[in-house]
Amino acid sequence: MVSPLTAMRDSLARSIDGDVRFDAAARALYSTDASNYRRVPIGVVTPRHAGDVARALAFARDHAMPVLPRGGGTALGGQTVNAALVLDFSQYMNAIVAIDPARRVAIVEPGVVQVQLNAAAAAHGLFFAPDPSTKDRCTLGGMIGNNSCGAHSAAHGKTVDNVEALDVMLYDGTRLTLGATAEASANPRIAALHARLRAIADRYGDAIRARYPKIPRRVSGYNLDELLPENGFNLARALVGAEGTLATILGATVRLVPRPAHLGLIVLGFDDVYAAADQMPWMLEQRPQALEGFDHHLPDIARARGVAAVNLLPAGRAFLIVEVGGDSADEVRSRAAAIANRARTVAACSGGAVMLDPADQLAVWRLRESGLGAGAFVPGQPRTWPGAEDCAVPPARLGDFLRRFVKLLDGYGLAAATYYGHFGEGCVHCRINFDLFSTAGIAQFRAAMIDIADLVVEFGGSLSGEHGDGRARSELLPKMFGAELIGAFHEFKRAFDPAHRMNPGVIVDPEPLDANLRIGASYRPAAIRTRFDFSAEGGLGGAALKCVGIGKCRKTDAGVMCPSYMATREETHSTRGRARLIFEALNGDLLKGGFADDALFSAMELCLSCKACKSECPASVDMAKYKAEFLANYYESHRRPLAANFFAHIHQVARLGTLAPRLANALTGGVGGTLIRNALGVHPERALPRIAAMSFRTWFARRGESHPADAAHGASDIAPREVVLFPDTFNNFFEPAVAIAATEVLERAGFRVLIPPGDLCCGRPLYDQGLLDRARRRMLDVLAALTPFVARGLKVVGLEPSCILTFRDELPALFPRLASAQALAGSALMLDEFLAQHAPGFAAPALSGRAIVHGHCHQKSIAGLDGELALLRSASDLSVEAPDAGCCGMAGAFGYGADRFAVSRKIGDRVLIPAINQSAPETLVIADGFACRAQIRQFCAGRRPLHLAEVLNYKPASAP
Repeated sequence: MVSPLTAMRDSLARSIDGDVRFDAAARALYSTDASNYRRVPIGVVTPRHAGDVARALAFARDHAMPVLPRGGGTALGGQTVNAALVLDFSQYMNAIVAIDPARRVAIVEPGVVQVQLNAAAAAHGLFFAPDPSTKDRCTLGGMIGNNSCGAHSAAHGKTVDNVEALDVMLYDGTRLTLGATAEASANPRIAALHARLRAIADRYGDAIRARYPKIPRRVSGYNLDELLPENGFNLARALVGAEGTLATILGATVRLVPRPAHLGLIVLGFDDVYAAADQMPWMLEQRPQALEGFDHHLPDIARARGVAAVNLLPAGRAFLIVEVGGDSADEVRSRAAAIANRARTVAACSGGAVMLDPADQLAVWRLRESGLGAGAFVPGQPRTWPGAEDCAVPPARLGDFLRRFVKLLDGYGLAAATYYGHFGEGCVHCRINFDLFSTAGIAQFRAAMIDIADLVVEFGGSLSGEHGDGRARSELLPKMFGAELIGAFHEFKRAFDPAHRMNPGVIVDPEPLDANLRIGASYRPAAIRTRFDFSAEGGLGGAALKCVGIGKCRKTDAGVMCPSYMATREETHSTRGRARLIFEALNGDLLKGGFADDALFSAMELCLSCKACKSECPASVDMAKYKAEFLANYYESHRRPLAANFFAHIHQVARLGTLAPRLANALTGGVGGTLIRNALGVHPERALPRIAAMSFRTWFARRGESHPADAAHGASDIAPREVVLFPDTFNNFFEPAVAIAATEVLERAGFRVLIPPGDLCCGRPLYDQGLLDRARRRMLDVLAALTPFVARGLKVVGLEPSCILTFRDELPALFPRLASAQALAGSALMLDEFLAQHAPGFAAPALSGRAIVHGHCHQKSIAGLDGELALLRSASDLSVEAPDAGCCGMAGAFGYGADRFAVSRKIGDRVLIPAINQSAPETLVIADGFACRAQIRQFCAGRRPLHLAEVLNYKPASAP
């Protein structure tokens, strides 16, 4: 029997070109955003064009169904969740239709991401100024719906100040263009709408003038002030900030502004956050491009995570970032010096730094922008939540407001993780350690929110300064606007949406702010046996809660996270999507299979375990670890496929192949290879790796004693230092030339090379397939073999990033109380790290020309690429480039799967493959990952990628 939801889905799917999803997984994915709230939608539509939107709205009308337009889903107020038909514009309707540099405008579809628009506008020296910290994944439609701001709103205003016209569709299907003036229309629906809006302006004009706060960051409520005659009766801007409650945006014409030719940053330290806030009056007189701030907690959190940008900060317990622009470098330098000199006269100023280097400026900006997620969960401290994080007051009163705000929280026994935000506009964000897990805690949350609203109103402020009202603040709007203007809001809503179907329950007729909480007193996640220790996070369910929904994994312009989302643009294949499905599997009733649900398996199937989320996600979500736990659990009730077993045991397979390498390689070629690939589900274009004629261990045993070059360590009577080279599966059995080269490099650097006894595997292949118990046994074997070396103070050098870095990441995580595991973790180094730390005088050989370096995902996430690049750049005639290519797409066994081949290639095609194919044939291609080199050989014909060890072991043809 067909369920009602399935019947509705099928009916809608037949009428539109976009995607229609009414399944449990899709509804779970869209049931929450970055807020405290959860509402399960009826279904999700990703329209491809305006025609799809029209048909989706017609379907909604036929079924009396609410509608929720949605962009990146990063709202902190809960306005992007509802029991409605969700229209997700981010996947398809994301075109930049036109940029007119003469008029300084851009025409965009609602799904365009802010940084993508600015990348296109940069060619004309222009940019769209509002730039929230989510700018690399928030959409223009969402920014318009939310009236987003960002750091550069200080100079150029909020989104509302940068919108020229909107193309919208009402719930009843009426399509109209809203602009700076309301032109006469023959359409009776549009004419009536204009008349009603003019009547609202006439009737409530005086109340609007009296009650609307005159501050830079009034985001709360509807923009009824834009209807006033002195503001030009601007209907486009009146709709900005409506949070999807009035109409669906199909397109927008937005204003672009000139980008300053030169920028400088002044970072100032202060005794405390109050003193920093007190400086707003004189600082605003300097007309900064941006004026941001944060307290000492944010750099403390960043320092614990190893973020180098904290070293750029001056002394202080709170910091202000002042950005100035100018037509010349001298002008910027002069303006920056003037501000720094003025700051020195302030007694509470503890230090300052002027930054003219764009790289330093970017590092500090990224530190500031990490505030949203960094304070969400700090081990050993209570979780923090949004809700009270977005109030704004007059900038001149910010210091006094913060003093009262902190005192109010103290009265409730509450505290903020960190204070950060837009000090120059009187808007300071903070996440509060509310207890949303108990009835008493939720009652306290409600009482505190009411008192905070009263305090904001007392200071003449706005409940929302950027994040919107949503479910968090809509109930409190009468305190700010009064009963008369709340009545005006109702009339405004009815003019556009008389049926009350557009995102109901937000701004007008709101639900209580403590209703529909995602956690709540009934939060009882299912208890799952785990191999990793998640006790610090509150179990696996608590680990999933580390994802706070801000969607950094949905960026597509830079970095590694999240490669599968970059390729598919599907929410389910983002780190956030997977974390949400884990949450639902452990808590909700949508995924009937619980933590072994097939929908969760499908989401995990395209996770490349790249580990980028661990370093790039502000909340440090470690999806590779969660995936391994999931697979271990899933295969307790499902049959493990042959391919999973094959690749999990690649070490044993390769060791067996060394008994007869020619036979093994013959079997994987020709007809035999086809049969094997078919049996394993390997794509027909993929070649299985070939066994080397002689393993590295055999070569090492046959060569005899290791002899470091005398010139490297001085006279021969001085005993050379020793180092352990770990012969991983891939560089032992498949590409021993890499390990041989590393041996010779280490010897030339003055070290006697040792290798551990026995047949060892780091356990990584087993780990990746969820065979965690077997992986643990392999790791214990490694510990037994390497601990004697480590106890002697020797370092263990690895060549395959995914193997050696297992000792730094998975090993101590699986054995948190084993001292030998911690010791090995502290002794395991990549080749470049070892040379930099223990042979600082070692330099690259004489190389010339150009090199493209592709960093392995684990290397970039855990060890970093700086050491390798510095080593290569020590070759003075070699031009070294490391494209921001993200993941290569191969990721161990991932790229072999026939059902993953297209995604694997698409990931590589984003940057890496074109960069290599477009380079000169003689360009060196360097990739330390075995899988990375396989991917490059697959799609870059005629190119032979090299490991760093091979490059460092380069010997001119004339060398003896």
